[in-house]
Amino acid sequence: MRVAKDDTVIVIAGDDKGKTGKVLKVFPKKQRIIVEGINFIKRHTRARSRMEPGGVIEKEGSIHISNVMVVCPRCGEPTKPKRTRLVEGRRVRVCDKCNEIIGKA
Repeated sequence: MRVAKDDTVIVIAGDDKGKTGKVLKVFPKKQRIIVEGINFIKRHTRARSRMEPGGVIEKEGSIHISNVMVVCPRCGEPTKPKRTRLVEGRRVRVCDKCNEIIGKA
């Protein structure tokens, strides 16, 4: 997948188009991610105890990975990361525009 946990992404489609946020969780099989502060949903919950009251809770919902682009930490531009091999043989994601390594190096 081109998106990993702790990446900064920008939404390119949908109601939250243009917003940026940090990836909190990735679901590779469903090709969906949860982004901090994006796509809020309302969850109606029942009270479980006196300490945990019920009510309407707002939390982030998942969005499809095709609706986001990774933001390069160096140039700040949205990019489609390319996969390349380093000299020691490891595969890393690289910015398409400035060739900076994205993520953990």
